[in-house]
Amino acid sequence: MKTKQRIGRLLLFFALLPLCMFGGCSKEKEEYTKIGDVDFTVVEEADLPEELKNAIQEKKKEPFRLTYLAEDALYLAQGYGEQPSGGYSIAVEDLFQAAEGICFKTTLIGPAADEKVTTAVTHPYIVVKLQPMETEVHFLE
Repeated sequence: MKTKQRIGRLLLFFALLPLCMFGGCSKEKEEYTKIGDVDFTVVEEADLPEELKNAIQEKKKEPFRLTYLAEDALYLAQGYGEQPSGGYSIAVEDLFQAAEGICFKTTLIGPAADEKVTTAVTHPYIVVKLQPMETEVHFLE
């Protein structure tokens, strides 16, 4: 009996394997339902807490996502790693409260084709400041 169960499981596994290989088992992007707005301020580097500033400096060469909870604020930071020139900006597309926590979505905007930019390597990132709260933070794609 156990042999038949094993064979049945193997057949089921091999029957489902092509589905997994062609996207059937890929994880769907999680969707969050907005239940409220979140007030925020974009923070300049000079106004960042020293510990957060140091963490960003360590990570900025690669894309990163950071949260930092201070006594007076919750900071959310997203960086886009090394870029070949200047002229990049970052837009906050969405920042809202969901049942699962805070949801944060940004987009990197490249320089316009006719824009004159520095040829120096840059590391664009954005930091937003919220009211202090202990909550899950979901960085959305």
